[in-house]
Amino acid sequence: MQGQVFKIHSDFYYVKSDNEDLILECKLREVLKKQKLKIKVGDFVETDKGGAIKKLLKRKNTLERPCVSNLDMVAVVSSLMEPDIDYIQLNRYLIFLKYHKIPVLLCFNKDDLMNESELALIKDKIKKIYEPLGYKTVFTSALYNDGLDEFKKLIKGKTIAFCGLSGVGKSSILNALNKSGNLKTGSVSEKNKRGRHTTRHCEIIEFDKIKIIDTPGFSRLTFDFILPKDLGNLFDEIKKYKTKCKFSDCLHEAKDEGCNVIKNLDKIDSKRYESYLNFLKEAKEFKQKVTYEGQKEEDSFKINQDKNFVKISSKKRFHSRRKINQATKNLKNLTGENEDD
Repeated sequence: MQGQVFKIHSDFYYVKSDNEDLILECKLREVLKKQKLKIKVGDFVETDKGGAIKKLLKRKNTLERPCVSNLDMVAVVSSLMEPDIDYIQLNRYLIFLKYHKIPVLLCFNKDDLMNESELALIKDKIKKIYEPLGYKTVFTSALYNDGLDEFKKLIKGKTIAFCGLSGVGKSSILNALNKSGNLKTGSVSEKNKRGRHTTRHCEIIEFDKIKIIDTPGFSRLTFDFILPKDLGNLFDEIKKYKTKCKFSDCLHEAKDEGCNVIKNLDKIDSKRYESYLNFLKEAKEFKQKVTYEGQKEEDSFKINQDKNFVKISSKKRFHSRRKINQATKNLKNLTGENEDD
């Protein structure tokens, strides 16, 4: 049977069949455990007659934090107030998802907390920044159902995940979209104006031809996986000008001479450029770590003709007789022994 993993609890994987409304409680076959293959919510798998997962099918995309796969889109949710928009964090999500080539829908929630003039100004500002970059935007109020019909049209027939800071209303929007759902929601702290985590595990919630993977969030998201020279390619407005920089390894900082990006800073949103500099610092730290501390780990499995095979660990591999004889000969030459001794 083939199906999709919609929930993982402890060592059990709950798989929903493609052909019928059948749900199996599965374990992993030992061969997959030896490969150290990580099955995630959203994965399509093949099970055997005993109800064990025997094969992971090809993924469209995959993320490690949160552990999900096969997303059609991610809805990045921000609140207009309580808490206010954190543009640096918003850009962090966008660049991370762009790196993974996952389409994004920008959702700005809690528009009921603003008066009409304030809302018009903030809408205009957001659209000027993000719509030229190709992002679709929707403004909602989970409390009064504003904008939810438009939101639903944009995600119809798709598998999506929500991401955003705690307290922006992700669970509230999901409850408003799915009337039969009853996800736990939390309040915003009066002291620091931040939300509290309410989602504890990943699970697919399906309704009205929509699959939403409810996740605990994109936690500890830092750019410790990309080199500084590649970061500019993830900012379309920087990529547009970087080709005319004087030096090919230009990082577009204020001190860089002949930088075409610096010359055109008036055409780039200040928060976007500030985000770039913040992420660049993290990328530089990653480069330094790779240069001086990096150690390549060998994969525990290999793929041949679309099949996974467990690799023998380097500790358990035997050298060929020829290699052993050559090593012995080299040792004797170093110690001055004759081969006849």
